[in-house]
Amino acid sequence: MLLPVLFLRRLEVLDWVAAGLLACGLACVAGGLLPTASAGAAMARIGPLLGFLASVIVLAELTSAAEVFDSVATWVARAGRGSYTALFVLCVAFASLTTVTLNLDTTAVLLTPVMLALAGRVGIAPLPLAMTTVWLANTSSLLLPVSNLTNLLAADRVALSPAGMARVMWAPQLAAVAVTMACLWVFFWRRGRRGADRYRPPLPLRPADPVLFRICAACCGVFLLAVLLADLPLWLASSTTAAVAVVAFAVRRPAELRPSLVPWRLLVLVPGMFLVVQTVDAHGLHHLLENAIGTDGGAAGQFRAALAGAGLSNVLNNLPVYLAGEAAVPAGNHTQLLALLVGTNAGPVILPWASLATLIWYERCRSFGVKVPVGRVTAAGGVLAVTAVLAATAALALTA
Repeated sequence: MLLPVLFLRRLEVLDWVAAGLLACGLACVAGGLLPTASAGAAMARIGPLLGFLASVIVLAELTSAAEVFDSVATWVARAGRGSYTALFVLCVAFASLTTVTLNLDTTAVLLTPVMLALAGRVGIAPLPLAMTTVWLANTSSLLLPVSNLTNLLAADRVALSPAGMARVMWAPQLAAVAVTMACLWVFFWRRGRRGADRYRPPLPLRPADPVLFRICAACCGVFLLAVLLADLPLWLASSTTAAVAVVAFAVRRPAELRPSLVPWRLLVLVPGMFLVVQTVDAHGLHHLLENAIGTDGGAAGQFRAALAGAGLSNVLNNLPVYLAGEAAVPAGNHTQLLALLVGTNAGPVILPWASLATLIWYERCRSFGVKVPVGRVTAAGGVLAVTAVLAATAALALTA
């Protein structure tokens, strides 16, 4: 009796949200609100996504434990040489690269504490670094299928390989990052906001275990090359490199291999979210999005899809909105579908529940004792959502 009580006490708010969504989804199936066939199809579709999500986060957690991220963050701070402008550009590049190659949830899970720890080491305000992480986790997740769960779904629908998706989405991605940089500087990084002219660069970081450091760094590099160059299923690339990292830790630091490495919360939340959205879609959301998005595959239809996706993502959540919107976009309107992807990826930066990455980020900030000014962040997020979605959609319309 004592163990269940202790387990329940350790659950956090997001754990209860995940469990509640799964329970709600299963209740919808059991009660007949969602046909069993539709539920089975949804679960079959997300099976590879769950395999990828679980393995890539294990890889990222072990890479973090091997101090690869801390080493890069320290290098970034030292490379800035005390200049806020240089540090800003380097942090943007670091957050963007992490999101593009390891996905936005990994950025929220792992890069947030790295950035907050870095703020403490160099004696600067934590909010600018924290906002760089969460905003770029969303707005820099357009380029590759691995960058976002919604990208995996879209790439499958329009039959785009990782390299093919990068060829189509490079211009929207650059536009979204450029707008994000401008908003970050105006709202959080400029002199009147950050509170200092220069910062103190940290001392060099020497990894405690250089062997693990090199192995995990190599695993991340191989994973990236496999994603970009090899025609492999994403779950296979991530699980293979994660397995190498696990073996390395089993040999050198077995105590680090614990059940909490597996993202149980996400593995519970995502199926529950899929079941709930399938149910809501069957009872009206699909028709709402059909009316909002329309059937025009041209520039006007692309802007409608992007803005509808961004708006509803902030009301609900970007993953279920993308799923419902995907069904509402005509099968042949591939560019319109990618515009919807722009809206559901770059748009959910206003409200805390708009994306899973943002929810995780709020939780990480709270655990580090960083107070997030919700009103200020919401208002700034509204400006970013509108400008980034419009800029990225315009770039897509011009280049696709």
